[in-house]
Amino acid sequence: MIILILVAAVSLRSPSFLTFNNFRDILLNISILVIVALAQTMVIITKGIDLSVSSMVALTAMMVSFIVKQYPGFPPLAAVLIGMAIGCVLGMFNSLIIAYGKVPPIIATLGTLSIYRGLVFLYSGGTWINAFEMSRPFKLLAKGTPLGIPNIIIIAIIVAVAAYYFLNYTRTGRDIYAVGSNPDAAQYAGIRKQKIIFLVYILTGIASGLAGVLWASRFESAQTNTAAGFELQTVAASIVGGVSTSGGVGTVPGVLLGSLLLGIIQNALTLIRISPFWQLAVQGLLILIAVVTDNLISRRVQKRVFK
Repeated sequence: MIILILVAAVSLRSPSFLTFNNFRDILLNISILVIVALAQTMVIITKGIDLSVSSMVALTAMMVSFIVKQYPGFPPLAAVLIGMAIGCVLGMFNSLIIAYGKVPPIIATLGTLSIYRGLVFLYSGGTWINAFEMSRPFKLLAKGTPLGIPNIIIIAIIVAVAAYYFLNYTRTGRDIYAVGSNPDAAQYAGIRKQKIIFLVYILTGIASGLAGVLWASRFESAQTNTAAGFELQTVAASIVGGVSTSGGVGTVPGVLLGSLLLGIIQNALTLIRISPFWQLAVQGLLILIAVVTDNLISRRVQKRVFK
């Protein structure tokens, strides 16, 4: 309903908003967000948060771009696999600190946010990779349209379908909800809480690795400040999409709608020529509204249960 009202309001101000090309641009802009937000959702469902996703995206983008620069004929699929492997290692480091080191997720990932960003500077020496240093096949990885739809949108759809199936039709997916809803009850039911937490942070790493490769391919560059602030967008897409910060609640369709809402807002503000700084303000406001609403609903439910 909110999305429909927003679309109607913006289309009155800017007729170009309701065009196929503009809708295509919105989907292009949110594709990478969807991929990482879906993984972030699984973390938030377990009452955690991963603030290091932006730095993992940046580090993966930089490392893969250097490989592509050094080996011009490097296969794009191999670049994707290497990017996901790098992300997996980075996510595993987060997992070890949080699941077995017992460090609160927000503290652990805030630390690795800085560590991984520092590694981007160390690895690149402060330089950046531009479009002229990337092979054409690599640049077409995200923007190519062999099926009439940009590859990056197709990849995001595949990830969304896989995430939906994983969360709704696998035992591990149900265990993720159980750990987030009631960790103690899940433990008594034989669910290994540490194993689940270990897994979800690895998944955010893998998703960030994939996103890093697609980011470099789509924007045809890898810079030290790549994806700066992106972690807040993934959290916003999840929370605005109905994922509860209290844990145990969240759906893939909700996250898709949350991502779409953020994409429409960003696109709309650009079309009506409002400063990008307001985009951040609106994003923050949406997070606050969603969290406050979630807390109010949780309190009402608790009151009804204990009456």
